[in-house]
Amino acid sequence: MAGSSSTVPEVLIETPRSSVLSLDFERLKKTISEYLRPEDVGRVEAAYHFAAQAHSGQFRISGEPYITHPVAVTELVAGWRLDAQALTAALLHDVMEDTTVAKQEIADRFGKVTAELVDGLSKLDKIEFRSQEEAQAENFRKMLLAMASDLRVILIKLADRLHNMRTLDYVRPSKQRRIASETLEIYAPIANRLGLNALYRELQELSFMHKYPMRYRVLAKAIRAARGNRREVVSKVLAAIEERLPQWGIAAEIQGREKHLYGIYRKMLEKRLSFSQVLDIYGFRVIVTDTATCYLALGALHGLYKPVPGKFKDYIAIPKGNGYQSLHTTLIGPFGTPVEVQIRTHEMHHIAETGVASHWLYKEDEKTLSELQHKTTSWLQSLLELQNASGDSAEFLEHVKIDLFPGEVYVFSPKGKIFSMPRGSTSVDFAYAVHTDVGNRCVACRINAELMPLRTELRNGDQVEIITAAHASPNPAWLSYVRTGKARAQIRHFLKNVQQEESSALGERLLNQALRPHGLTLGQISIFAWDRFLRDRGVRNRKEIFTDIGLGKRLPVIVARRLAEAQDMETGRPDVVKPKPAGAILIRGSEGIAVQLAKCCQPIPGDPIIGIIRKGQGLEVHVHDCPTIQRLRGERGRWVDVEWEHTDGRHFDVSIRVLTHDARGVLAKVANAIAENNANIQHVRMDSEQVPYSSLQFTLQVTDRIHLARLLKGIRRIPEVVRIMRTRGDGTVS
Repeated sequence: MAGSSSTVPEVLIETPRSSVLSLDFERLKKTISEYLRPEDVGRVEAAYHFAAQAHSGQFRISGEPYITHPVAVTELVAGWRLDAQALTAALLHDVMEDTTVAKQEIADRFGKVTAELVDGLSKLDKIEFRSQEEAQAENFRKMLLAMASDLRVILIKLADRLHNMRTLDYVRPSKQRRIASETLEIYAPIANRLGLNALYRELQELSFMHKYPMRYRVLAKAIRAARGNRREVVSKVLAAIEERLPQWGIAAEIQGREKHLYGIYRKMLEKRLSFSQVLDIYGFRVIVTDTATCYLALGALHGLYKPVPGKFKDYIAIPKGNGYQSLHTTLIGPFGTPVEVQIRTHEMHHIAETGVASHWLYKEDEKTLSELQHKTTSWLQSLLELQNASGDSAEFLEHVKIDLFPGEVYVFSPKGKIFSMPRGSTSVDFAYAVHTDVGNRCVACRINAELMPLRTELRNGDQVEIITAAHASPNPAWLSYVRTGKARAQIRHFLKNVQQEESSALGERLLNQALRPHGLTLGQISIFAWDRFLRDRGVRNRKEIFTDIGLGKRLPVIVARRLAEAQDMETGRPDVVKPKPAGAILIRGSEGIAVQLAKCCQPIPGDPIIGIIRKGQGLEVHVHDCPTIQRLRGERGRWVDVEWEHTDGRHFDVSIRVLTHDARGVLAKVANAIAENNANIQHVRMDSEQVPYSSLQFTLQVTDRIHLARLLKGIRRIPEVVRIMRTRGDGTVS
C-alpha cells in the first residue's frame, strides 16, 4: 500500500479477478451518484480507469488486484461525502509511489489541486535518510503539513490506514506489530483529534488485535463470558430507562453499548485492575431532540438511579477540543453495578461519529465556520507554528505526539475565555497557549488570584493570570515540566536561537585568539581568503564558521591555520611570521548559554581558571585543579586560555561546609554571619555528624574570591564553629 506506505507494498503475480474489481467500482459509483453531479461522477470514473491502468499487473499480498485498495479507500472517503477532487485523489493516492506516473501528469489530467493532494499523500522515497526512524518522521512531517493546508489529505490518509489495518492479516507478524504501534501512536490520536470517533475506535481495536494478539483473544473471550453473566443487569437498566423517560415527557432513542476491548485493556493497565474488577463494561447512550432535553433526561436518570459523585462531566457546556459534546454520568444500577450513560442530541451524535469530516472545512467562508471548525483550524495552524519552531522532523513529530492526546483540564483566563489543556499542564503551558510572546515573556502567575510557582500543575476550573516582563526570556528549566508540544517547541526554538547568537560571538573571539600566533587578526583576513576557505568547505558564510567554533564543532586552531594559509596565498607573505602571544579569552560569567561555569568545581573570580571547548556545548570554564579536567588532558586543540574580566555586581555560586558543635541556635548564628557579609543563601542542608557535631552544607552567592574569604573569616568568629571549608559542586573538598 503506498499512501500509508509502511503497510502492504509487496507485489504478487496472479491472474486478475476483473469481476470483483468491476463490482467494487459499481458499488462506489452508486454511492457517489447520490450526492455528486453527473460530470463529477464522470471525472471520478476517469480517475478509476487511469488508476486501474497505472496499477495494472500489481497485486496485494492477499492476491487481489492492487486497484481494489484505492477503490476501498475511496468508498470510505465517499462515506464522508467528500467532493470529486478528494475522491479522485483517493483513487490516485498510490500512483506516484508505485508506478511511473509523475505529479505533472496528474495535474494535466485531473487538475493542480488533485495533484497536490496526491503529492501530500505520497512518501519521500526519492530522498535518502540516515535511518528508518528519520525517514518515518520526515514522512509524517510532510503529511501533517500537507494536512494543515488541506484537511482532505488526512481524511484520505486515515481511510487509507483503516483499509490497510482491516487487511493486515496477510502481513508478517513483526510488520503487523510495527504498523499497529504506529497506528496507535499517530493515526488513531489524529482521528480522535478530528472528532472521527467511529474511525478512532476501530483503529484502536484493530491495532490492539495485531499488536497484542494473545491479550486481545483472552480479553475477547472474557467479554463473551461476561455478557451472559450481566445480561440480566443490562436488560433491567434498559427497561427502567425506557419506562422512566416517557414519564418525564422525553422522546429518546436509547442504545445499549459494550465498551471497546482496547478501552477496557487500557483501564486495566492504567489502574492495575483485573478483568473482574472492571465493572462498567456496559453503557447506554440516550439521544434526544435538543440541548434542553439533555439536561432534563439527566435529571430523570439521576432520579432513577443514584449518580456516582465526581463521575459527572458536562461536555455540552464545555466541549472537548475535538468538538465532542455529551453529558456523561455514572449511575449505581441493580446489584450495585456501575452503569455509564451518555446523553446527547442527534446533531451531537453525528459530530461525535464523523467529526470534522461532516463539515466542508476547506470550502466554507470564515464567517460561517462552526465552533468545531474554528478549533480544527486553530489546531492545524498550531502544526505550522510547531514546524517553524522545531529543528528537525523528529523533534516536530515528538511535539505533535504530545499534542495529539486530548486535553482533559479546562482553565479560564481572567476574561473568562476557556482553554482546554492536556492533563499535567502548567502555567507556562497556559502562557504559550494564550500567545507565543506571552509565553516567552512570562515571569510569574496568579492561579485563582494567588501568586503561585510557574511549574504549578493546573486543575479543572482554575483561573490563570500570567504576569509578563518586557525583558524576560524563556528559562531552560521550563523544559523539565512543560506538557504541551507548543510550549516545548517554542522554548527550544528560542534557546536554540540564543545559543547560536552567543556561540557565534564566542567563536569569533576564539578564532581571533587562535589567529594571533600566525601574526594575524580577523580584521586582516581578506575577502579573497575568506571566500576560498568557505568555498573549499561548502559553508555559506562566516557566521556559520563562528557558530561551529563556539559550539565546539570546529577547532579554532585548525580554522586559524587554514585561514592563514589562504591569506598567505593571496598576499605572498613570507612563510616565517613573527608570532604574537595568543592572549586569553576574558570571562565575565554572564555570557549566557555559550560560556558555562562548570558545576563540578564552581569557579569564581579570583580562582585560576582554564577553558575547554565541549562539542555541542560551547566553552566550559573550570578551576585549574578540577579533577574533571585531569581526565580530559588528552583532548588537544580544545583547551583555551581564559582569564576573569573585572565585573561589578555579578554573583557566583559557591559551596561551603561548616562543621559545628551541636548547639541550639547555631544555624541561625551562621546564617546571620552570612547575611552580615552581604552574601545570599541559595540552599542549605543540615546533616548529623558523630555526636556532638553537626555539618551545615551551604550554597552561597558571592562576588569573588576576596568576598568569599571575608565571609569565611566572619563565620570562623562564631564560637560553635569547629571547621569550615569550601567544597566542590559534587560535595568533595576543594
